[in-house]
Amino acid sequence: MPMMNLLVAFNGSEASVAALRHAAALARDRKAHVTAVLAHSSHDVIDRSSRWIPEEARALLARANSGIIEEIKARFESLRDELQLGEALSFRERAGRVDVTLSEAARYFDAIIVGRPMDDDDGHVSVHPDRIALMSGRPVIVVPEGHEAGARHSHAALAWDGGRAAARALSDSLGLLEAQGKVSVLTVGRRPDWPIADLMTHLARHDVAAVHEEFPETHPVAETILGYCRRNDPSLLVMGAYEHSKFREDLLGGVTARVLRDIRIPVLLSH
Repeated sequence: MPMMNLLVAFNGSEASVAALRHAAALARDRKAHVTAVLAHSSHDVIDRSSRWIPEEARALLARANSGIIEEIKARFESLRDELQLGEALSFRERAGRVDVTLSEAARYFDAIIVGRPMDDDDGHVSVHPDRIALMSGRPVIVVPEGHEAGARHSHAALAWDGGRAAARALSDSLGLLEAQGKVSVLTVGRRPDWPIADLMTHLARHDVAAVHEEFPETHPVAETILGYCRRNDPSLLVMGAYEHSKFREDLLGGVTARVLRDIRIPVLLSH
């Protein structure tokens, strides 16, 4: 599927700036459109409507929220000329629960591109890409802070375990893989009985030159994927998100969370 209509979650962080630049690079190559959305909740740690909260305190909280939003808008506008998209770039602001708002918006786009969460993200604009992957029904491309959108790479990587989420990620990423023309299929340990050759044939029929990189079961999955990406610098890592339940992944320190925390290149997640 060609990616012609891209959504970007923009909250002013360095990672969201990298996500916006990455989306713009994809859009320029494809003559696609980028819509940036600033989704935000209010600082409702306390109930501002309570009669026990002085009017001055309510006003102070409202001004703080408004000031943060205006700063983020100004940062977006400062990047507009650099992105070179002209009328193919638009901006929206939406109030609500951030991950839910973005997940619902993403259903009207081909993909949503988000910055990797950062420790200093303001709480009422912070984004959780793993949750969006679970809720949106769309592929989520997570871009780490400092990533250079114009950097040249030789190929993409696909983390493959034969599961449903991996198959969904492959399908969602085919347009990007076709454009790249080369992909390394990464497997760790045991796989389903269905032959890996069928996957390679599928990629070849989409004009993607594929190679299989197989690692033994003794290798931890997350560390193997991260190590491969550090050594080979692919343009993109494609993987399924939370093949098991998110609760189990969180409890056990799962592959998805570990990869998102430490990866240095964009990751396409699907669930």
